[in-house]
Amino acid sequence: MSLTAIKKELQTYASPVKAIASQRFFKTGIGQYSAHDTFIGITVPETRKTVKRYTDLSLEDIEKLLHSKEHEFRLAALFLLIEWKNKKEAFDVFMRNTQYVNNWDLVDQSAREIVGEYIKNTDLRFYTKLAKSENMWERRIAIVATHAYIMKGDSSMTFKLAELLMGDTQDLMHKAVGWMLREVGKRCSKEELIKFLRIHYKEMPRTMWRYAVEHLSDEEKSFGVKVKRG
Repeated sequence: MSLTAIKKELQTYASPVKAIASQRFFKTGIGQYSAHDTFIGITVPETRKTVKRYTDLSLEDIEKLLHSKEHEFRLAALFLLIEWKNKKEAFDVFMRNTQYVNNWDLVDQSAREIVGEYIKNTDLRFYTKLAKSENMWERRIAIVATHAYIMKGDSSMTFKLAELLMGDTQDLMHKAVGWMLREVGKRCSKEELIKFLRIHYKEMPRTMWRYAVEHLSDEEKSFGVKVKRG
């Protein structure tokens, strides 16, 4: 298996029509959050299907693939890192290349499994540093990685980072934090989520609030509705 081979196979799925749609969906225009990102129109299922045949690709080639200008090639590299048997090696490659994990789908498809499943949930300093990064994608990596702990019934790190990120100015961060809070309510404890929301709802951005309460009843979220509807 070679780097050239996987790129060539991925390229066979390229679709100019899908590429244009992706460029619009992922906001690649000047001044938008993914300005200048390059899409060639490969779907996620097509990418996953291809990656399954290249799990023997060397770590060096996976890192080179992650450096690709093509968005879908970078996603393929992340899928390969998830499959890499040595989790420390995969984590190290990921963390020294976060500048290439530079869109919300790339973060959301990889942070939980590469970061959250490797870093212990007691390592607050690691997550705090990441959550305070000037790089929005690193901040998103931090909060999305806590999904690994949520899946095991532990909401503590999610709540800690949500408090740190409460004042984040980026809408994509509001969505990510709200999403993880919603997951806490679904997978850990609805009561814990409501308790957290009662403390913080006045300072929560509207988008974060909307995502967090999505699966709560009108009665359960009534304490903050008037504030958020303004």
